[in-house]
Amino acid sequence: MKYEASWNSLKTHQTPSWFQKAKFGIYTHWGIYSVPACRPNGSWYGFYMYQKGSPQYDYHTKTYGDPSVYGYKDFIPAFTGEKFNAREWAELFAKAGAKFAGPVGEHHDGFSMWDTGLNRWNSAEMGPKADVVAEMEREIRAQGMKYMVALHHAENWRFFPHWAEGTDLSDPEYFDLYGTPHDLDWKDGIPDKGEWPIWNAQTLPDKAFCDKWLAKCKEIIDRFSPDMLWFDFGLGFMPETYREEMLAYYYNKSEEQGREVVITYKYQDLPVGNGVIDLELGRFDRMMYHEWITDTTVDDGEGWCYLFDAEYKQPEELVHYLIDNVSKNGYLLLNVGPKPNGEIPEEARHILLEMGKWLEVNGDAIYDTTPWMTFGEGPAKMEKAGMFSEGEKLQYGPEDIRFTVNGNMLYAALLGWPQDGKAVIRSAARFYPGEIEEITMLGDGKPLQWSCTDEGLVVNLPDQKPCDYAWVLEIARKSPF
Repeated sequence: MKYEASWNSLKTHQTPSWFQKAKFGIYTHWGIYSVPACRPNGSWYGFYMYQKGSPQYDYHTKTYGDPSVYGYKDFIPAFTGEKFNAREWAELFAKAGAKFAGPVGEHHDGFSMWDTGLNRWNSAEMGPKADVVAEMEREIRAQGMKYMVALHHAENWRFFPHWAEGTDLSDPEYFDLYGTPHDLDWKDGIPDKGEWPIWNAQTLPDKAFCDKWLAKCKEIIDRFSPDMLWFDFGLGFMPETYREEMLAYYYNKSEEQGREVVITYKYQDLPVGNGVIDLELGRFDRMMYHEWITDTTVDDGEGWCYLFDAEYKQPEELVHYLIDNVSKNGYLLLNVGPKPNGEIPEEARHILLEMGKWLEVNGDAIYDTTPWMTFGEGPAKMEKAGMFSEGEKLQYGPEDIRFTVNGNMLYAALLGWPQDGKAVIRSAARFYPGEIEEITMLGDGKPLQWSCTDEGLVVNLPDQKPCDYAWVLEIARKSPF
């Protein structure tokens, strides 16, 4: 065994080279919560629908009846998946330019998306009657992408409000889905005015829950050999010894198979150096000395799943998001929420295909690159950084430029097109005379006229834009001596 179940040993594991090159991935939130498709917090529907005073409770009682009559489990028959096609999903993700992809294996609600021997509540036996994790693994690998599985199941302990009396949450027949009731005294502590969210657990998970959490992780590792495991914030609820054992098991299994793997985590759920930190709906405002990743979604972030009335981001925003992250030593993981029948919404397809078109032209500035001495320049500045900083919508212009580098090529991505057709790169003051060999624009390829001035490097752009959203200058450099 190369890795011991200790942070000191696990810290010696290196971020794989494939991940450092890949930069961009796609994953899917698809589950029972896709049926009600209700904002806000769509994938958290099961958490809110039992709590009087919440928007979800009001919607549920009006649409489906009181939760005492129609519980969360009763959505499963409508989670049909009759149009689910793993090959079509994988082909779409490849066209979008993703280099790694995969599904949420199990969300907070305890419903497994694979044919598991540990949980009767799973997609192979109910709902779609499909082993989604297995089918996605086969098709994603067939497209040449690395395979990831996202796991949220540690949150199941805190997800359902067990104090909601008179509902299926207190029926022993469904404890293996909803969890064994605990923190029942919270029924007396619910705020009168709907102060949401209300966390429904003060106690830590018991041994039986932790054992099952670990067993599910190991089953995923053993059956699907994922190249990447992504963990939501519930990872921090697990005892440290369980987290250490899980990582050691994953790393040692992968070592035996000759595979390079990566784990992501949120907040401080793993010690520094034991994985890649993930910022939900957020990013850093500067270049970081450690690698990091954003998980965001194609829509406005209100659901993390399909919503009937979703408001979708524009392709330009997500292209800029990717460019900005990569320039700061980061990566981007983009969520898509399929419909209950398995269809990917047309709005989401459009966004993915547009990103793919941009990457087909400009991929050299993203894949297999590293940050430069500075991530960028320009007037657009983030006022807030870190988790949940996405609400700030930056408006980029021609002076906003982001840099990456590969070998002797420096890539300068213009986040706006100058009206006078001339790009001014102030960071060019770093160059020695004679260091620049040639400048072209990706997608155009013709040598461009340029000059070094007191203002910076001035480049005459092509007459025609070779793509939409952002334009990349490829600056070939050589030794000045």
